[in-house]
Amino acid sequence: MTDSAPTAPATASSTASTSLKPGLTRRQISMMGLGSAIGAGLFVGSGQAIGLAGPAVLISYLVAGSIVVLVMAMLAEMVAARPSSGAFSSYAQDAMGRSAGSAVGWMYWIQLVVVIAAEATGAAGIVAGWVPAVPAWVWVLLFVAAFTAINLFAVSGYGRFEFWFAAIKVTAIIVFLVIGVCAILGLFPGVPATGIAHLFDEGGFAPNGAAGIAAALLIVVFAFGGTELVAIAAAESADPGRSIRRIVRQVLVRILVFYLGSIFVIVAVLPWNTPAVLDGPFSAVLATLRLPGVDLVMSIIVVVALLSAMNANIYGASRMVFSLGERGLAPRALTRTTVKGVPRIAVVASVVFGFVAVGLNWAFPDVVLPVLLNVVGSTLLVTWAAVAVSQIILRRRAERTGTELPIRMWGFPWLSWLCVALIAGVVVLAAFDAAARTQLLLTAGLTLALWVVARLAGKR
Repeated sequence: MTDSAPTAPATASSTASTSLKPGLTRRQISMMGLGSAIGAGLFVGSGQAIGLAGPAVLISYLVAGSIVVLVMAMLAEMVAARPSSGAFSSYAQDAMGRSAGSAVGWMYWIQLVVVIAAEATGAAGIVAGWVPAVPAWVWVLLFVAAFTAINLFAVSGYGRFEFWFAAIKVTAIIVFLVIGVCAILGLFPGVPATGIAHLFDEGGFAPNGAAGIAAALLIVVFAFGGTELVAIAAAESADPGRSIRRIVRQVLVRILVFYLGSIFVIVAVLPWNTPAVLDGPFSAVLATLRLPGVDLVMSIIVVVALLSAMNANIYGASRMVFSLGERGLAPRALTRTTVKGVPRIAVVASVVFGFVAVGLNWAFPDVVLPVLLNVVGSTLLVTWAAVAVSQIILRRRAERTGTELPIRMWGFPWLSWLCVALIAGVVVLAAFDAAARTQLLLTAGLTLALWVVARLAGKR
């Protein structure tokens, strides 16, 4: 049972934005969703997954990609019916009550502001290595100030900036895929063709068996985080109901092609157990082709990926807490906007929390940020589960009341329940891994605490 009466279906203006002003184009939102999912997790973290599963890591990416396809299809159905800057938090409130919507929204906001701190710290650490005379804290201050300013301007300006950030990463991936295919076919002078023999050498396609594939899945599944930003950003487009279908389709196809294509190139060009693959798979592939300046180029791309994700997370965090304020789940002051429709106080609040986390991390190195990241480490699973459950409930409700839906997810209810089962499977796998189990328990504790607080506040 829900703890309050379900929220009645509403128009976009009643929940998403009488104050926020449309300013994002379909092309910008598409690139934002694409850019948010292509981050340091792909450029660096994929090496760890390859080390666990070998070439069979492709199966891990296929399973994780399937979950993302289903989650985004369900989000598209709900966004088209009722665009909202609160996205999955608003839909959880409609489906399961006030406390569920509050817990999902606040948990997502906490996750983003913690990740903002981690991304600022990571980017500053790399740039400080290029310019040793400038301390890392100066770079963090510069990044925070710059991206706060960007998010305080009209949303159209943010959209343009994030579009070009994402374009850099997408271009890098395309260039890498072209280079990789040339290496596989032997089109580089003086470099023999690698073919695809490495997919089956060194212990076969799955050298560590199903256990390795499962272990890699726990890493891979979180690399797809960021695609949900599309649902939040859609509320600030001119016609979210009509454009969300194409946006979701473009984002999903490109992400799957880029992720699976990149991983295929890596495990085809190099043996999966090459030590350099674990440290930096993209750099390792390019280094074998004796291309000059590889390390510097990859470092620049990783910095761009971190800053792009930081910029997108500031946007996502500010819009989520703005929506919480609109629904009476956060202080009303967070709903104040500028004449250009920017939730200024929500932006500043999101950045300040992240900046405090950075300061605490420097005061207590190797303690504060790792603990915070452990707490929010599994929040993506909670978000995906909330999306799946909300869609099943709201779709059933629409069918009972005869409500027409602009987009209807295919294969309902079987694919929706399949998505729930896949997410549950990932949770079970996490429960048998010591590090993942810790993250899972901490995230579950945070979610429960937020739900209890919302429940008590609702009774008041």
